[in-house]
Parts: sequence; structure tokens; C-alpha cells
Amino acid sequence: MMDKAFFEGLSEEEARKKITELAGDYCELYHKRKEYKPGDHISYGGRFYDRREMENLVDSSLEFWLTAGRYVQEFEKKFAAWLGVKFCSTVNSGSSANLLAFMALTSPLLKERAIKPGDEVITVAAGFPTTVSPIVQYGAVPVFVDVTIPGYNIDAAKLEEAYSEGKTRAVMIAHTLGNPFDLSAVSAFCEKHGLWLVEDNCDALGSEYILNGKKVKTGTVGHIGTSSFYPPHHMTMGEGGAVYTDDPLLHRIVRSLRDWGRDCVCEPGQDNRCGHRYDGQYGQLPAGYDHKYVYSHLGYNLKITDMQAAVGVAQLEKIDSFTALRREHHAYLYEGLADLSDKLVLPVATANADPSWFGFMICCRDGVDRTRLVRHLEDAGVQTRMLFSGNLIKHPCFDHLRDAQGDKYRVAGSLENTDRIMQSGFWIGVYPGMTRSMMDVMIEEIHKGLQG
Repeated sequence: MMDKAFFEGLSEEEARKKITELAGDYCELYHKRKEYKPGDHISYGGRFYDRREMENLVDSSLEFWLTAGRYVQEFEKKFAAWLGVKFCSTVNSGSSANLLAFMALTSPLLKERAIKPGDEVITVAAGFPTTVSPIVQYGAVPVFVDVTIPGYNIDAAKLEEAYSEGKTRAVMIAHTLGNPFDLSAVSAFCEKHGLWLVEDNCDALGSEYILNGKKVKTGTVGHIGTSSFYPPHHMTMGEGGAVYTDDPLLHRIVRSLRDWGRDCVCEPGQDNRCGHRYDGQYGQLPAGYDHKYVYSHLGYNLKITDMQAAVGVAQLEKIDSFTALRREHHAYLYEGLADLSDKLVLPVATANADPSWFGFMICCRDGVDRTRLVRHLEDAGVQTRMLFSGNLIKHPCFDHLRDAQGDKYRVAGSLENTDRIMQSGFWIGVYPGMTRSMMDVMIEEIHKGLQG
């Protein structure tokens, strides 16, 4: 147990600084990254951090402000500035971010533009389920469009086929494994038909796209963008996510839904910011009802803690270097596997895009057994992942919806490429913690797995 004399003569600020510095030293001593040795497990992703994250985490814990506080405010401000957007709201996961992004578009405050049950939302089945879940849960109708190979994003040429006059209200899709979808075509389609565009940016933080001659970050083109800060993602705060927009009304709705549905905009621990806490009349409530307990939406509680945000602030300092490493690792794997193009379809970046890759996507050509190759890699210690759901409508969660196809969901054309990805696709990691020796093993084992 540390002697109290350790703090003698120190102010609280000085003591806190000393403790956080010790935490940083502890991190450097006991959280050293292990040098890779042949035979070690090669994960597809993971935490990549140093003493800064540990110091911030301890600093926040010493303050003991257990809910959202100064670190959340700092992170939201800096993250919005880095993205180049006006508003950012942190949430407890990327899935919650997608939930809020979609539900914001159902708000009565949007009047005739609000999405209603039975309205259609264009999306894809080749992706993560929580891009689609909020659509189904609300009672809107997802319209599934096929994707392209080797880009693995929505086939923009099929958008018009998916559109229904008077029914289609939005497009909600992800940038697959960091590769931006065709933002030029998709945003033009949405503008033409007056549709909402939600960019699920959870797997693409740091990806860039040239739109109308200007370089923009993915997640900032649509009406709303979302991010995830789960450990394998581009940056982490453990669990966490964010919703961002340039639209002040959408931002207000997102904040309300995130914070129990309340109408008040005071931060946690703050009262009467507006100076009119007891002046208003809302709904059928009596005049002067405490505005802090007035609810304009049926909301949730999806906030993060200040300790999570403290880690995020330190991670944000590194995001550009993380992006550079992901691009470097993806290029190295591509070069090492280029001679296998007769057996494997290798990933290709979207035109006008500079991806911040989340993973290295591979699709087996005819005659190559995906299961056999993946089992070989896993047995050799190389972690693999499917392209999430492959084809979401083939999963048990759609069993009860399948008989109601047309009412509960719709498929525009065929999902031929989606099914091919489900049957033949997988991916491996490119995260910043990868080393050349690890990637050499990955390349070597893929070659071995294709022999015979």
C-alpha cells in the first residue's frame, strides 16, 4: 500500500499528475507489445495504444466523474473538427450510432420528411446486421440491392431499379471494410429523389473520397454519419461510437433520442442553461413544468462514460498514423498475393477513393474451397473473418420475415454477388499492430493453403 507521505506537500493537481505519470510508466513496463514469434496467433485486429491512453484513463478515474463530462466534451469537439463536421454526439457503440441515425429520421420534428412505418429504405444484405436492424425494428421496409466484386459495395447502377415513387425515403449503407461506396453516384441519386443518406462509417474512419473535385472524409457527405470505437476498429475507447452531422435539427434530434428523449439540452450535471427552465408550456403538460423533465421523443440512454472518452481523446491523436499504417499493410498484402489472382479475387479500391482499410477482403474463384483455405489459415494461427453476415436475409433472424417478403423487406433484382461473397469470401486483418513478419506469415500460409 502506498504511503500517504508520497503525497506530502503536493496539491491535488500535482498529486494527480504524479499518479498519471506513474500509470504511464506502468504501461510502458507491463503493457509492452510482445514481439511476434513464428507460431504466435495473428489477430485480425485489436487495441493499439501507449502510455497516453493509460494516463488519460487514470486521470479520468481520479476525477471520478463517472458519466459524460469534460473528456466527452473534448472528444466530441475534436472529433467533429477532425472530420470537418459541425456536430458530433458520442454513444455507447457503433450499433447504437446506427440506431440513433435511423431513428432520428423518424422524428416528428422532420414533419413530412420523417420516415414512417412501411416506408422503404435502400440498403445491402452483404454487411453487418446493425446497419439494417433499426430499419426492420421500426417497421420500415429494407430494400436490398446487390453489391459489386471486387469493391464489395452497393452496385450504384441498380439504385433506380430499387427506387419506388412515394415509398423510398432513404439510403442507409456502409463503406465496406474501409472501401468507400460510390459517393458521387449515391449522393446524386439521393439528391435527385429527395432521399436521406446515412453513411455507416464504422469500418471506414479516415477513408477519403474526391467528390466534385474536393477531398472529403467518408461519413461527412450524407445527412448523418456513424462510427464505432470497438477495439478492432480504426480507433477505440473500448465500447463506443459516434453520430455526426452538419444539420442542427438532426443534431438536436440525435441528442434528444440519445438522452432519454428529453427536450432539454443541458449537459449532465447542468441545470437551467437556457434560463427558462420553468417558463414553457409543452404538449398537454401544465405551464411551467420543469423543462429538464420534458420529453419530445421516446428515447434511449446511449451515452458513454468520461473514462471511455478519455481513451478516445488519446486515440484521436494517433488516428492519422493509424490510417497510414492500414494503407501500408493493405498494399503489402496485395503485393504479396498478386501472383494468386488466378485463384483469388483481390480487393480493388473504389474510383476516386483512398480507403482507410479495415481488412483485406478475398473472394475465392471457382474451384477454390473457401472453407478448406480458411481452416488452413486458422490452424496456422491466422485469424479470419467472413464479410459479416454474407447475405443477411439467409440468416435465422430473417426466418420469420421470409414468408412476408414484400411487406417486411424487398429484394431489387438478384443478390448474385452477395450470395457469392457469402459462399466464397473472407478477410484478414491490416490493423496498426501488424508487423512485416506477421504479414509474411499470412502471405505464406495463404499460398500453402492453395497448394494441392
